[in-house]
Amino acid sequence: MDNNQNKVDIWETLVSKLSHDFIPGERLDIKGILFLIGVQELGKGTQDFIKEDKIDLIHIGVCKVLEPYGYYAFSHHDEHQWPHFKLLKNLPHMTEAAQENLMREAIIKYFEIP
Repeated sequence: MDNNQNKVDIWETLVSKLSHDFIPGERLDIKGILFLIGVQELGKGTQDFIKEDKIDLIHIGVCKVLEPYGYYAFSHHDEHQWPHFKLLKNLPHMTEAAQENLMREAIIKYFEIP
């Protein structure tokens, strides 16, 4: 099996498991998974979030999964204990497909057991 097929298989397995665990009968997309990562990183459990909070949680997810790639670094928690990250370097200009592949790879890496 080639490396790209292996990555696709790992991605599909991860999406299936997360979808089954969090929204049975539906399929999570990348934004949904980034939202879940943001909720995990916030560490306050599941709750009802307003639209602005949901956007912030997706951003936290993006920052967290791209942190090992050197794009972001954790900065601090604010007075409400929300994590904040600082941008270390801009993402290179890339196609939408390349962005999606990077995010998939970063999400898979986030869920890998050390």
